[in-house]
Amino acid sequence: MLVSALLTSVGINSGLCVLFFTLYSILRKQPTNYEVYIPRLIAEGSSKRRSHFNLERLIPSPGWVKRAWKLSEEDLLLTSGLDAVVFMRVITFSLRVFLFAGVIGIFVLLPVNCSGDQLHDIDFADLSNNSLDVFTISNLSSGSKRLWAHFCAVYLVTAFVCSLLYYEYKCITGKRIDFFHSTKPQPHQFTILVRSIPVSAGSSVSESVERFFMEYYPSTYLSHMVVHRSSKLQSLIKDAKKLYKRITHLQSEPNQPQYRHVGFFRHRVDLVDHYGKKLEDIEENMRLERSEVSLATQEVRAAFVSFKSRYGAAVAFHMKQSINPTEWVTELAPEPNDVYWPFFSSSFMRRWLSKIVVIVACILLTILFLIPVLVVQGLTNLNQLEIWFPFLKSILTITFVSQVITGYLPSLILQLFLKIVPPIMEFLSSIQGYICHSDIEKSACNKVLWFTIWNIFFATVFSGSVLYQVSIFLDPKHIPAKLASAVPAQASFFIAYVVTSGWTSTSSELFRIIPLIWSLIRKPFSCCSDEEFEVPSIPYHRDIPRILFFGLLGITYFFLAPLILPFLLVYLCLAYIIYRNQFLNVYSPKYETAGKFWPIVHNSMIFSLVLMQAIAIGLFTLKKLPLASTLIFPLPVLTLLFNEYCRKRFLPNFIAYPAEVLIKRDREDRYDPKMAEFYDNLVAAYQDPALLPIQFSANSDSLNSPLISAAQVRH
Repeated sequence: MLVSALLTSVGINSGLCVLFFTLYSILRKQPTNYEVYIPRLIAEGSSKRRSHFNLERLIPSPGWVKRAWKLSEEDLLLTSGLDAVVFMRVITFSLRVFLFAGVIGIFVLLPVNCSGDQLHDIDFADLSNNSLDVFTISNLSSGSKRLWAHFCAVYLVTAFVCSLLYYEYKCITGKRIDFFHSTKPQPHQFTILVRSIPVSAGSSVSESVERFFMEYYPSTYLSHMVVHRSSKLQSLIKDAKKLYKRITHLQSEPNQPQYRHVGFFRHRVDLVDHYGKKLEDIEENMRLERSEVSLATQEVRAAFVSFKSRYGAAVAFHMKQSINPTEWVTELAPEPNDVYWPFFSSSFMRRWLSKIVVIVACILLTILFLIPVLVVQGLTNLNQLEIWFPFLKSILTITFVSQVITGYLPSLILQLFLKIVPPIMEFLSSIQGYICHSDIEKSACNKVLWFTIWNIFFATVFSGSVLYQVSIFLDPKHIPAKLASAVPAQASFFIAYVVTSGWTSTSSELFRIIPLIWSLIRKPFSCCSDEEFEVPSIPYHRDIPRILFFGLLGITYFFLAPLILPFLLVYLCLAYIIYRNQFLNVYSPKYETAGKFWPIVHNSMIFSLVLMQAIAIGLFTLKKLPLASTLIFPLPVLTLLFNEYCRKRFLPNFIAYPAEVLIKRDREDRYDPKMAEFYDNLVAAYQDPALLPIQFSANSDSLNSPLISAAQVRH
């Protein structure tokens, strides 16, 4: 790729960023767009809709940037929780890493690369027509003493990243403990989930649970809540809520048509009465279904068991409950609003088959995704493109067209295809057998991350058939050499990828183009009042893998092609401001994992370091610098030992809280007068929402009173 193609890509994406920023500054002020750009403020009552016209609405202003910049970490923790703090620390961690690597790469390695003559000398008079390869390590000749600068850079950056990883892991572990101490008593801290409950003949699951825990945990056991299969009841409640919303909308909007002609003879029907009768039928079905669900035959062999202390729950969680380890299986309970209730309605065989289906689906998706990757590789090669499409030969001779096709279009195509991956991975994780939404999202986060690394990095580097890519990893002795020859050749593509995918995706996150379009389409046909909307939560499984993948590119290419670092820093600066703004105005947390996404970040960074070191070993071997290659060998070993130390030192605190923390908090609660009320509420905290009582009107024939309570609709 020529420098001119990269400059074209930078120009296009810079223009898009400016356009998105300008449009956002105007559109966010329009009352009709409040649900898109400030839904959190509307839901919290911090901002109200203003109907009167104001000329200021049409003038873009950067005030939101100042507010996002001034947001402190303490304020973010208070308003959005520890997960949001950890997410922002991923960005600041990456900024620190690439600022350090950027100083070395831009001021030391880049001049060294340019001084080489392996490819050809740089023509500074006509810089735009130079190949980007002259700025990479490929421009240094074999055996050159200048390669020792890259050797030193690999050691320095590895040491810096490891020390920063240790500091962040330690800091976030401390914040996790502090967060635990600062929050009010939560139901999930006192509760465990027990599955595979054995039931003797003539007794129910509830009786078995009570008998077992009263016998073995008499001093700490408090109560339990048996899970029931309620998928059909949940569906009926969802239908009832929709009908209620239609009725209340018709009653609150006198301008809406109150009648409709139905049937072959076009009978005139009162819509409120029509929907009211439908709701009465659903009400009757719900009563019958609730009675059936309450029977012992609909009990799932699982129960949420609550204890009088956090330490009591922790003891029950860590201890094996039975001689048979497949019975009385315990795990920590999630937050009540985090429970994924459909999990309990599926049988063991269905969950087991679902895991196999997920594995097969991930493999098939990986194979199918190679098609757009191969298309993209063809677009980066004009000669190959002319062979595929001979009729485009005359168009491809136009300089601007060729620059757009080779520099901008390939990354854009990959970005569009990647948009569908996070929702697919989230769906696959939801059928894999996780009991809570946060576990589903963490699983999807891992899937999206490794899918992206394999399909964007390795599939691009080793472009070819699937069998060829697999054969490379089946011969581990030659992996470093093959990486060293293939990775530098794709430097120009990944520089353009950072510009196109990174800058544009972050700007589009601010502009929220898809929610905006959906809002414009939905409003004319919406039957709900303006106040009824859902505040979104940040999709961590989409955004964390993207940041980590750019981190992998930065760590891998910082010594191969240092020119990538300025573009990465621009991306991270944009992400820092934009996501802080989104946490302030858009996203509201639906659950709290207390920073459990950080181990994923740590493991990804360790993988990136080892990959970079493997490439360095192969590269110094190819460049005929055997001493440097030999001296690099201890580096991946030391990195993996460091990772093992961190895993032993910090990871257990992300799985469960230590006894000293739990006991200290339990002692503090002894003098809290509110604990009695908390224990009363804890008994019913894990009741299935579908089994909660629904309040119906006393007079079901009355059309002026709701048939279902507004509180239940908002549940």
